[in-house]
Amino acid sequence: MFFKAFRRHFHEFGIVTLYNHGVRGKRIKARFLLAALPGLGFIDSVKKKTWGQNEVVFMAEPVTDRKSLEENPSDMKTKMELLIMRIQAELCRALEAEESDGARFQVDRWLRKEGGGGITCIIQDGQVFEKAGVNISVVKGTLPPAAVQQMKARGKKFKTEGDLPFFAAGVSCVIHPRNPMIPTIHFNYRYFEVEESDGSRQWWFGGGTDLTPYYLNEEDSRHFHRSLKKACDSHDKSFYPKFKKWCDDYFHITHRGERRGVGGIFFDDIDYPSQEAAFKFVTSCAEAVIPSYLPLVKKHKSDGYGYHERQWQLLRRGRYVEFNLIYDRGTKFGLYTPGARYESILMSLPLVARWEYMHSPTADSAEGKLMEVLKNPRDWLAEESKSSWI
Repeated sequence: MFFKAFRRHFHEFGIVTLYNHGVRGKRIKARFLLAALPGLGFIDSVKKKTWGQNEVVFMAEPVTDRKSLEENPSDMKTKMELLIMRIQAELCRALEAEESDGARFQVDRWLRKEGGGGITCIIQDGQVFEKAGVNISVVKGTLPPAAVQQMKARGKKFKTEGDLPFFAAGVSCVIHPRNPMIPTIHFNYRYFEVEESDGSRQWWFGGGTDLTPYYLNEEDSRHFHRSLKKACDSHDKSFYPKFKKWCDDYFHITHRGERRGVGGIFFDDIDYPSQEAAFKFVTSCAEAVIPSYLPLVKKHKSDGYGYHERQWQLLRRGRYVEFNLIYDRGTKFGLYTPGARYESILMSLPLVARWEYMHSPTADSAEGKLMEVLKNPRDWLAEESKSSWI
C-alpha cells in the first residue's frame, strides 16, 4: 500500500520538477526520491499549496513567490494569479481524464528577465485532443510604444507620456480535438493594471469564451450559449446579449466575410461596477468553461468520421490560423511585449491545418450549413425560447 501511494505521489511530483528544472528534471527527481523515502509528507507539502482556508493543487509553483502572495491576499494581483492557477489546474485534469491512452500535459514553467513569467501546459497527439494548450502568464514591466498605441486605438486614455509600468495576469486556452465532431474551444480571462507617473493606477478586466465547430450541432450550440448566459446573468442580465454580440463582431474573419465559429461571449476594458464585482464576474465566466465544453467532448469523442470530414476540419483550422495571426489582439500584444515567449503565444495554432484554392462547399451539404451560420450569426437562445414557447 505504501509503495502504491508513493509511486502515485512521485509521478505527480515528477511533473512539477520537470518544468522547474528543464532537461535536468530527471536527476532532480532522483534526489527528491531519496528525500521522500522516509515518508510522503515532504512531497505533499511541496506540491500542495494552501492559501487561507482553501487547499489548491496547481500544475506548478506560482510565478509570484509564495511569501508575496501570502502577505498580500487582498491585492487584486494576488487574487487574479491564484484564480488563473486554479482554472488551469482544474481544466488540465478534466481534459486528462478524457484521454484513454494516458496522455498527460507537458508542464513548462518559464520566467522572463523583464519581470514575471508563466506556466504553459500542452498536450500533443493525444487520442482525444490532437493539441490542447492551457497557459497562464503573470508579467510585469514597461509597456512598449506599440502596445500603448494599440490600447489608445480602442479608447484608453493615459495621463503619462512615455514609459508606462504595467502588470498583466491571464489564463488562455485553445483545444483542438482530433475528432471533427468535437468543436474547438478558446477562452481567455485577464486582468491588466497600469501605473501612471503620479502613482495612480488604471485597471481593467477582459476575456471571453467562444466555440468553433467543424460540423453544426444546434443543441451543442444552445448548450454552450446557455452555460455562458447563466454565468453572465448571475451578475447582470444585460451582459450576455451585449457580450454575445461583441464576440460575433470580434471573431470576424473580415477578408473571408465569415465568423470563426458560433460565438460565445467577449468583453474588454471592464472596470465597473467595482474591482471586486468585476473580478467575481470574470471568476464566474472562467468557471463556466468546463460545464459548457466537457459535455460536448464526452458526447462526441467516440463519433465516427472519415477522410472527408477530416479534410474539412483541417480547412476550417486554416481559417482559425488566419484569424489568430492577422486579427487577434492578444496575439499582437504578446508579440509586441519585450521578452515575449513565442512558443507560448503561438500555442493556439493547431498541430495540422490545410488550405485549398477557392474551396467552397455546396449550400445543401453539412459543411454548407455550417458556413451559413458563420456568415449569418444566430441568436441561439432566442430560438430556444421560441421553440419552448411553441
